[in-house]
Amino acid sequence: MELIGLMFLALIFLMPLGANIYGRTRIRKLMITSAQTQSEESVKQHSLTAFHGLFMSMYVLLPALVIILCWLAFAPMVISSLLVSEISRLTGETDPRLLSIFVSKLEALYEGVLKAEFVEPEVRQALGYYGALIIRANIFLYVVTIATAIAGFVISARHISPRFAARDKVEVIIKRLMQLASGVAILTTIGIILSLAFEASRFFDVIPIREFLFGTHWSPQIAIREGQAGGSGAFGAIPLFAGTLMITFIAMLLAVPIGLMSAVYLSEYASKRLRNIAKPAIELLAGIPTVVYGFFAALFVAPFLRNNGSVIGLELSSESALAAGLVMGIMIIPFISSLSDDVINSVPQNLRDGASALGATQAETITQVILPAALPGIVSAILLAISRAIGETMIVVMAAGVAANLTANPFESVTTVTVQIVMLLVGDQEFDSAKTLAAFALGLVLFFVTLMLNILALYIVRKYKEQYD
Repeated sequence: MELIGLMFLALIFLMPLGANIYGRTRIRKLMITSAQTQSEESVKQHSLTAFHGLFMSMYVLLPALVIILCWLAFAPMVISSLLVSEISRLTGETDPRLLSIFVSKLEALYEGVLKAEFVEPEVRQALGYYGALIIRANIFLYVVTIATAIAGFVISARHISPRFAARDKVEVIIKRLMQLASGVAILTTIGIILSLAFEASRFFDVIPIREFLFGTHWSPQIAIREGQAGGSGAFGAIPLFAGTLMITFIAMLLAVPIGLMSAVYLSEYASKRLRNIAKPAIELLAGIPTVVYGFFAALFVAPFLRNNGSVIGLELSSESALAAGLVMGIMIIPFISSLSDDVINSVPQNLRDGASALGATQAETITQVILPAALPGIVSAILLAISRAIGETMIVVMAAGVAANLTANPFESVTTVTVQIVMLLVGDQEFDSAKTLAAFALGLVLFFVTLMLNILALYIVRKYKEQYD
């Protein structure tokens, strides 16, 4: 079946190529025939040959892809429903939870992950039925998809003619695809918001929202056995918010000045040769995996700060917010530098020339003309950097720790919201406990923080854009 599936996929992508070649060849032949039998004015071709081939390719490929996507979306549910009915008939079981377990065992047995002796005999009897369902579903997919592609080929071939507006049809299809892509992006955003809101509402049914937002103790424990001491948990998220803001603030204190000054230097002062060397070198920092930054913070920066801090009388923890913030700032520098450099370079040259004509020095031109004109883009770069810092996990885990600690001392260990989300969702979890649902509440808070940052950035961009339009 795997070989047949690969052949099917190859055929699905070869058929549009064949349709493209056929459409091009057919329109050329029709133009030659028309030129031989009719006057020169009547044989003008409406669209280029490439559009005829592209039109046929789209009519063959797009309906076939729709069939495949629908099958991937609905076939598993149909097969699972039929399988549940068959297992229920064989075992006499009606409990949906037990039937779900039986289905999971049967699927694992079919895939070779689970041995037969670990599966109930009644469930094993449904193995042949399950295999037959899979084969029938695949055959149905192959037949319907290929038939749809052939139908698209025949229908599109009938439209090919010298006066056929293939270009207009192709542009309409591309426009619809763009609208669909926009709709998918919007629906995905709505789905993320609704999923966060739904799960967070379940959390707030158990834990008061006031305790979550204003509580100062975070210890999301749950009772493993009834009456266990200390198993109720504490879900005050203030230590997480404070740790996130502290590390982000330290990172931005390092990244914003260095990134912005390096962008100004590369754009306004550096020679072309130096710029061509320095900018790619700075951007290399963005390609380093965050886990490598975490190693760098844990093995070099944190020990360096601790050892040298003790020399001047400062007591630094082996895991500190300062170490994580400094390394995170280094990681963020290329985001601010590269984007700000591009924005500064896009400022019209006539603004520089006008400032020079009025007697402004280069430094005055930069501070009073170029930077205000580029401010919307610079704000966007800083916003991206802040979002990147808030969402960072590996550096914090390795350099700042995972213990929730409410402190204003950057020399102590803290943790962040994203680290706790990971910790809450690691391992086998049931999504009906406050401990697990707390991750969604934290995610919802991060969403609103990001939303507020975007609104602020949009306001600044619109305000200054009107002044320099």
